[in-house]
Amino acid sequence: MDYGHVSSDNSDINAEGCVTGKPISMGGIRGRTEATGRGVFFGIKEACNNAEDMKDLGLEPGLEGKTFIVQGLGNVGYHAAKYMIEGGAIMIGVAEMDGSIYSKKGIDLEKLMEYKKESGGISGFDGTKTLKDNTAVLESECDILIPAALENQLNDSNADKIKAKIIGEAANGPTTSSAHDVIKNRGALIIPDNYLNAGGVTVSYFEWLKNLQHVRFGRMDKRFEENSFKKILSVIETVSDRKFTKKELEFLAMGGDEAELVDSGLEETMVNAYNEINELRKLHDVDLRTAAFISAINKVGTIYQQMGIFP
Repeated sequence: MDYGHVSSDNSDINAEGCVTGKPISMGGIRGRTEATGRGVFFGIKEACNNAEDMKDLGLEPGLEGKTFIVQGLGNVGYHAAKYMIEGGAIMIGVAEMDGSIYSKKGIDLEKLMEYKKESGGISGFDGTKTLKDNTAVLESECDILIPAALENQLNDSNADKIKAKIIGEAANGPTTSSAHDVIKNRGALIIPDNYLNAGGVTVSYFEWLKNLQHVRFGRMDKRFEENSFKKILSVIETVSDRKFTKKELEFLAMGGDEAELVDSGLEETMVNAYNEINELRKLHDVDLRTAAFISAINKVGTIYQQMGIFP
């Protein structure tokens, strides 16, 4: 498919913006591949940073030390797990097509991916217990469960057996409506898919903006930032007698490139959105899924009013 050409005479200078998720060389944006999983991480992390909500769940604030289970090691599941681990969480269970595995001591993600590539599955991975089927691990004890594969995986047959205190819906529709009610009534915090897996479309929006602006993120201000930081560091050297090495100066004065700016924008979007729907959850005494719909409908309604569609 020719991503960049949509008209026969190739006269539309904004043509690249009609498709997102493109290769970098064809107008794509750095950070798009991992964006959905990265957004899942940012959303769960922000939820865990809320001390009041964590107290209600019987958990300490922060991601550090929390255990999690992930279903699906595709693009979204892998990157979500990767950043969760980098953030200090411990992966103790994984479900895949061929089966599910569990280890209270933790599972090495990269070694598991190598094993999966060689063997074609995860069953039998060294240091783990292979469970009876490919959904059994979803019912294991953990702090956070991340269904990142198929829809309807938390359903009437297992909802009352789910022990996780936080459900991070990385997949589309992984929880049925009836299972949602069972898990919510048990007291778990469900971070819904209509918010949590929006990282991909968020960065697609950034890609669209890049295509319309015809300039990559960071190009206009990277050098300016670096020069500004160098001036600040120079003042620090003057007033403190602290001399930075060349490597230290390069590291400390480095301006943001496209990948870093995209990541920053994604984090800002996910953090602000979570806090907004969490406030609505408490204001209206609803769950996060309902709060996310309230937020979305309010925004659409406001735009319609501004356009004169509604009185």
